[in-house]
Amino acid sequence: MHLDVQDLRNFYYRSALGRAAQRVIRDEVVRYWPEARGQSVLGYGFAVPLLRPYLGEARRVIGLMPGPQGVMSWPAGMPNVSVLCQEANWPIETGHVDKLVVMHGLETSEQPDLVLEEAWRVLGPGGSAIFIVPNRAGVWSRRDITPFGYGRPFSVSQLEVQLLKSGFQPRRSSSVLYQPPSHKRFWLRSGPWIEKIARSTGSVIPAGVLMLEAYKLTQEPTGGGTAVATRPLKVLAGLATPEAKPA
Repeated sequence: MHLDVQDLRNFYYRSALGRAAQRVIRDEVVRYWPEARGQSVLGYGFAVPLLRPYLGEARRVIGLMPGPQGVMSWPAGMPNVSVLCQEANWPIETGHVDKLVVMHGLETSEQPDLVLEEAWRVLGPGGSAIFIVPNRAGVWSRRDITPFGYGRPFSVSQLEVQLLKSGFQPRRSSSVLYQPPSHKRFWLRSGPWIEKIARSTGSVIPAGVLMLEAYKLTQEPTGGGTAVATRPLKVLAGLATPEAKPA
């Protein structure tokens, strides 16, 4: 079950805990991909908070948001790049994406195999994707005060199996969000210190979020088949006019 886009916006942009989580995850994405000059960067689910570092240098940046979730205008104060789409019918040319970020799009989907088929389809030769999911062993997946407390959490091995089945080759993975999912000021102020210590010492405490980068294999995926959209969403009427109120 997808969360509502308004709830996601409120968490990541209007709460201190959400802004802290956004910063930690975005910094890790940038560590994986320091630049995307001249490339096409796509986000799916609610990945737009992680795409801002690429707005100035990428050839194209697009944030796809699934219909059950809803869409919001993004980025604020700039031309909109958010598009509403069907989970299994993305309005993107085949093989035209260099980098793909998926957050809150896989664990909440009722048809994850079809989501991964679309991810495989839109990536170009040599294209890679980062999949960001709740850690099955972490505290964040057990608390519904954050978006990571919804949907199906994963272990690294579970996510790897899912991706291999869909035509991806896992490349590297990491864990982030060691701070407790708490809005209390003490934990918020301690968050950066907790994150630094936990990651430098190999903490035995499980992180809240798993991140796995994978690249596209050349054979066709053997996932759940092809879905036909019987009621296509009107997503190509113009990127500047999404079907939602501006954030």
